Formats: sequence, C-alpha cells, structure tokens
Amino acid sequence: MKYLRLLRLFLSTSIQAEMEYRLNFVIAALSSIGGLAGSLFGLSLFYRGNDVLGGWVWDEALVVLGFFTLLQGVSASFLSANLSKIVGYVQMGTLDFVLLKPVDSQFWLSTRAFSLWGIPDLLLGTFIIGLAGTRLGLGPLDYLSALFPLLCGLVTLYSLWFMLGATSIWFVKVYNVTEVLRKTLEAGRFPITAFPAAWRIFFTYVVPVAFMTSVPAETLLGRGSAPWLLGAIVLAATLSVIARSFWHFALRFYTSASS
Repeated sequence: MKYLRLLRLFLSTSIQAEMEYRLNFVIAALSSIGGLAGSLFGLSLFYRGNDVLGGWVWDEALVVLGFFTLLQGVSASFLSANLSKIVGYVQMGTLDFVLLKPVDSQFWLSTRAFSLWGIPDLLLGTFIIGLAGTRLGLGPLDYLSALFPLLCGLVTLYSLWFMLGATSIWFVKVYNVTEVLRKTLEAGRFPITAFPAAWRIFFTYVVPVAFMTSVPAETLLGRGSAPWLLGAIVLAATLSVIARSFWHFALRFYTSASS
C-alpha cells in the first residue's frame, strides 16, 4: 500500500508539472502522428508489388507496427522520463538523496516521473492494433491473449534500459549507449521474419526485439507457439532478476558526492 500511494503521488505531481506547458502535448501529438505516418510509408514500400512480407500480410504487419508504437509510448511516458535521468543523478551527486530516502532506490528511479508526451503514441498504437484486428476479424479474447506477452516485452525493455542506466556509476556519460538501444529497437516496427537470417538471430538472441513486438503480435493473431511464449516469460523474468542484482552490485562502486 505504501508503494501504491507513492505511485499515485508521483503520477499526480508529474501531471501537474507537465500541464504547465500544455502546448508540449499538442507538439508531441503532432510528432507522434508524423512518426506513425513515416512508419506506415516505410512499411508500404516493402509491400509494393508484394502481398506478403516474411509470411505477414499487410494487416498483420500493421499489428506489429501497432505494438511497436505502444512500446514507444511506454518508453516516452515512463522509461525515458525516469531511466534517462540516472546519468544526471550520478554525475551531479544527487543520487545520494535518492539512496537516503526511506524507499527502494530502484523503485524511486523507475517510477518518479511520468510524461504526457507518450500518450499520443499509446493511443495511436491502440488504434492501429484495433483497426487491423477488426479487418482481420479478431475478437476480445484474442486481444486479451496478447496482453501477457506484451507485458513480458515491456519488462524486458525496462530491464535492459535500467541496466544501461546503472552502468553510469562507472562510465557516467552513457547517453550514446541508451540512444543506440533506442535506435536498435526501431527494428521492432517490422515483423522479425522479414529480416535476413543473420539479423533475425541478432534481433532474437542479442537484442531481443522479437520478444517485444513480433511475439505479442503472433499471439494476438492466434499463431503464437508455446516455446516462444515460454521464451518471452523466461527472458523477462531472468532479465528483471539480473537488473535487480546488477543495481545492487553497481551501488557497491558508487562514491557519493560527500565522500
């Protein structure tokens, strides 16, 4: 209950701060619409003269793009708003104040802020998935079946991003690394089977983009397999445990601003 109250407080204060600059939300909405239009145009180029891309028809590929857009919304609203600030806390020495708070430091660093900038992407992603699902004749149970693999994909993304943020204790400036991760994840806007074999291996086992967009999409479309779903669960659980352990390990090497 303590952490639920904190979440409610964090959300309330973040929204109040964001509403000071309401024009930002309009700009974010226009940016999201422009980004989605660009993604749709890029995807359409692969379907010129083709009805199928890597075993995915157009509407099925739209489902993948919808999940990618949702992922972008979550990243902008929660991950970028919080995890990208870890570098600044270490660099300025204000991580001391976080560690002194009577609350788990990882929880505070991961949930302290919420940005309204990601809401347009969340809405657009939901709209794209719903539109494509309607054209494919999907039902409510199909959408519910995709929620759990989507959650696993979000946990995987969070864990990777948090571990990169934690490395700032040694390297301080890791902005470029997190930017590389974000750009790599843009591969998730396309079905994983559309890539050559070498890239499919990379985006599955090195940077697990496939588990963030393609696996939830396949589950929604009713063609997901048990091994892939089990892999998504194991990957998310393993990375979350590793991220937690890595954070405590990194704190051993943190020298406070007062030391």
